[in-house]
Amino acid sequence: MSMLNDTPYKNIKNRPAHPSVRVVPINKGNRQFSAMFKPVGSRCNLACSYCYYQGKERLLSGERDAIDDPTLEKYIRDYIDGNDGSEVFFEWQGGEPTLLGIDFFRKVLQLQQQFCPPHKQVFNSLQTNGTLLDERWCSFLADNGFLVGLSLDGPRELHDAYRITKGGEPTFDRVVAAARLLKQHGVEFTTLTVVNNLNAKQPLEVYRFLTREIGPRMLQFIPCVEPRGFEDVAPWRWTENNVLTGSSAARPGTPDSLVTDWSVDPDDFGSFLCEVFDEWHHFDIGRYHVNLFESSLATWAGLPPQVCVFNDFCGKSVMVEQDGSVYSCDHFAYPEYRLGNIKNKPLADLVFSSQQVGFGFGKLDNLPEYCRQCSYLSACYGECPRNRFVRTPDGETGLNYLCPGLKRFFAHADERLKVLAQEISATKNGQLQ
Repeated sequence: MSMLNDTPYKNIKNRPAHPSVRVVPINKGNRQFSAMFKPVGSRCNLACSYCYYQGKERLLSGERDAIDDPTLEKYIRDYIDGNDGSEVFFEWQGGEPTLLGIDFFRKVLQLQQQFCPPHKQVFNSLQTNGTLLDERWCSFLADNGFLVGLSLDGPRELHDAYRITKGGEPTFDRVVAAARLLKQHGVEFTTLTVVNNLNAKQPLEVYRFLTREIGPRMLQFIPCVEPRGFEDVAPWRWTENNVLTGSSAARPGTPDSLVTDWSVDPDDFGSFLCEVFDEWHHFDIGRYHVNLFESSLATWAGLPPQVCVFNDFCGKSVMVEQDGSVYSCDHFAYPEYRLGNIKNKPLADLVFSSQQVGFGFGKLDNLPEYCRQCSYLSACYGECPRNRFVRTPDGETGLNYLCPGLKRFFAHADERLKVLAQEISATKNGQLQ
């Protein structure tokens, strides 16, 4: 049963007079990049059906249970030194990073303080499934200003469909309890919702549950797209196929489907975004920050997109495994995309290597002509390269699997995004707040 109450949305009052939109800070140093660090590798206490990172210890080989002290020290020093900006954002992910315990992160804070010069400031974020968070954890996170990303896929029946323990037990109650503890302790957190074949069909139930029952200030919606065989086959190493966008093979749940059954249908993803956008636009602008909507709004206002998948290039957000190996991206953690190891070369040198630069500009260079002629090219730039495995209607390779849904959303939101962009320019001197 849904935890939603039946309060009509028309009774919600006090919508802000003008849109107030949060934009992720963009440093203006000469060399600026981000890294997602996995101090436990793929080790996790859950066994989520759709997890793209399960089994990486087999694929990447040599993975230990956790990072050793010399590698941790090298990473923190390299990351601070390699970023020229005044603000350095550390992102801790897994697997499940809270398996390392609070003392590990106390060590992290000590090393950050040791290596951070006076003209720089360090921030930390932690992505977690929430099942291990308790009073001690939340107190620590609050005292040290961590931003927390909490994985939650919607109401009980939708969340527990895929997010289960290794023993097959549901996790909903523990995650909701974690959200309440985070709020009680004043920890800023964002919900991380994987939009899959099930919850995509119930957009308003998901959105209203997250906003009205959980109440984070920020929400991230992440489309679940996994080609069959993704466990072993890296993006752009797929076997050549002739699957056209919109065909039965380009949808989940069909006998000839290219994707896993839990992947989101492109049309369902578009419908999900449209319905949630309508709700957000009507009731919640300035109250809840939704990453995909505010990134699109930034683009319509002539500012850089706030999520990497909508940029015209990528490659400045790498992933670092617990053994010090660096990969082109979190979703490109395959041997073919290994850049090297921080034990042998400074992190910044790997990020700005010719191999990684080529990877980054390949996002735009490899776009099919179908995308280049699209009215929404600047809003999307082909989305994430890992999802470009279907053909355009006229047979070109390299089209994004999500293209039909994204085009529908951009067309649906276009006029209102234009109005919002004008309002922001008029009321905030052209700056998103």
